[in-house]
Amino acid sequence: MKEHFAHIIAGIGEDLNRPGLVDTPERAAKAFQFLTRGYNQTLDEVVNGALFPSESSEMIMVKDIELYSLCEHHLLPFIGKAHVAYIPTGKVLGLSKVARIVDMYARRLQIQEQLTVQIAESVQQITGASGVGVIIEAKHMCMMMRGVEKQNSSMKTSAMLGSFRSNQATRTEFLSLLR
Repeated sequence: MKEHFAHIIAGIGEDLNRPGLVDTPERAAKAFQFLTRGYNQTLDEVVNGALFPSESSEMIMVKDIELYSLCEHHLLPFIGKAHVAYIPTGKVLGLSKVARIVDMYARRLQIQEQLTVQIAESVQQITGASGVGVIIEAKHMCMMMRGVEKQNSSMKTSAMLGSFRSNQATRTEFLSLLR
């Protein structure tokens, strides 16, 4: 990957021997590997058995999980937060694992719409919850730094599974907890 970054830097007309750029291809390769580390993780590894028996059947929400991802169309960042809720049916997921699931999928080349669905489906799969709701709100550098250059726009996406889709009261409770 280091050589590819060197070609990109040279391709824009920069001098790879300039002091500030001598080690940049290697640093850029390491940074890109870090930013896309989600490809090297699986859902089972991330959850690591942190699924616990529980009598709770009330909504559980983890709110304001910050996320950093790269737009698959321009390789530019989008930055925001995810809100994840589920209704358990005998098992609850370790709190930090919800954030780790968000990170695993966010640290891949993405579109926000798909990221939202991947998180919801994974929480559903792991917990067997009767319903899952995910909302992501993010700012996209591909809209802010290039193209239309709109600095104050943000995108919101949602994925509602099970009772979050079929039961208006559940959906309303989820949305009211976001305030």
